Amino acid sequence: MANPLVELQTLGQSVWHDNIRRDLLTSGALQRMVAEGEITGLTSNPTIFEQAISKSTDYDEDLRSFARKGKSAEDIFWRLAIDDIYNAADVFRPVFERTGGNDGYVSIEVAPKFAHDTEATIREAHRLWDAVKRPNLMIKIPATAEGIPAVEQCIFDGLNINVTLIFALKRYDAVMNAHLSGLVKRMEAGKPVDGIASVASFFVSRVDTLVDKLLNEKIATAGPETRVHLEALKGKAAIANAKLAYAEFRKKFSTETYAALGNRGARKQRPLWASTSTKNPAYSDVYYIESLIGAETVDTMPPQTIDAYRDHGQPEPRLENGFPQARWTIEELARVGIDMGAVTSKLETDGVAAFAQSFDSLIAVVEQRRLTI
Repeated sequence: MANPLVELQTLGQSVWHDNIRRDLLTSGALQRMVAEGEITGLTSNPTIFEQAISKSTDYDEDLRSFARKGKSAEDIFWRLAIDDIYNAADVFRPVFERTGGNDGYVSIEVAPKFAHDTEATIREAHRLWDAVKRPNLMIKIPATAEGIPAVEQCIFDGLNINVTLIFALKRYDAVMNAHLSGLVKRMEAGKPVDGIASVASFFVSRVDTLVDKLLNEKIATAGPETRVHLEALKGKAAIANAKLAYAEFRKKFSTETYAALGNRGARKQRPLWASTSTKNPAYSDVYYIESLIGAETVDTMPPQTIDAYRDHGQPEPRLENGFPQARWTIEELARVGIDMGAVTSKLETDGVAAFAQSFDSLIAVVEQRRLTI
């Protein structure tokens, strides 16, 4: 029986592993998944590193060594994280070489405390780029208003960028424009535009989590007929939002601006579906994966979603189906009082805050161990 994870790739969608921890590397588990063709990239974030370091002893030997050298908790964390990312990038290097640089990337995120500081984000992106020194590294920059110009500058500087925490279509447009603008400026400066990769991480399931909550609040006071209509809208916002984003991607990268860049070898900034694990048990555990399968996309899946899709995924190219329905869904949500602008703004704010909290918790764990082990 064919592996559904591998079949996704024949449909033009890359599967990336949304997780990293030391034992994935030392046990050979990550290498096996790569060798079997199940995954072609990896993403990380502060929450993932918090889970990896706080819930295992795998890092204690290195942590102890750095502590004895008088390193601070934050410096120790970055040394541990960079080591993992460096080694993971080497695991994916054969994929990077085999695909001509189209795949095989490993992502590390700038510290969340810089999410609203453009210049600090640029400095941090370069620091991490220089520390890892791997061509298949991607630096994650949040798509905040302050992050957008940092993306443009880093693309101009020749860094591979994973733009993360995208929720709103308007913000997504700004992300694509930043990518193209950075490349155009490179071209105008006489610099090569080939060999620079970027993805735009568009978050999915969190949209339904918030929209469904707002719909439930309306359902609680609605009459029978309205209640039925509101119930029918649940679980629809996230996929509709993502489908409309994909339509914008296809449109943006069909312009003359991209054509001029593409003729010089520039890559498209592919949409990456993030937050694709199902939060609501009423929905299938592969609900978001199945709905967003399409060419020139990436889906980054946490371990439990990878396992679920391997077990019972049914790959078919569904992403381009139902654009009119997607538009209707967003319009109907507005008609019943769900403001998607307010929803996506809150999700961005909450996302930045959640990663910042995870980072702070992580540094506190490292500090505690630094003083005791």
